[in-house]
Amino acid sequence: MISKKIVLHFPKRLVDEPIVYKLVKDYDLKFNILKASVTPQEEGLMVLELSGKTENYDKGVEYLKSCGVKIQSLSHDVTRNETKCTDCGVCIPICPVEALKVDPKTRKVDFDSKKCIACELCVKICPTRAMEVHF
Repeated sequence: MISKKIVLHFPKRLVDEPIVYKLVKDYDLKFNILKASVTPQEEGLMVLELSGKTENYDKGVEYLKSCGVKIQSLSHDVTRNETKCTDCGVCIPICPVEALKVDPKTRKVDFDSKKCIACELCVKICPTRAMEVHF
């Protein structure tokens, strides 16, 4: 069994195609959509966790590539440098998966790295550069 987080970049000609459905039906893969931005007649982007038997996973990825889908692995992590963080909270509303929250008791920003999908939005917006990317 294998489970990986990947980013799919769809060209506009594939946005209306049931590509993820085929991964389930034809390759017996399970998916969890972590983030998606798909607009008709425009390029689509989807971050998902894809899992299944290694052989099926490899065949599913080959299918995606043969369709023209660009695949990028989420091979990096976002971390928070505790010494740089001032708990200003600027990062909280930008996080699409709520990996950053204010602790109601301490009023400090909590970062749940397990929820993080490494979209890097918090890295770009952090005024003290406390959110960092590690490859």
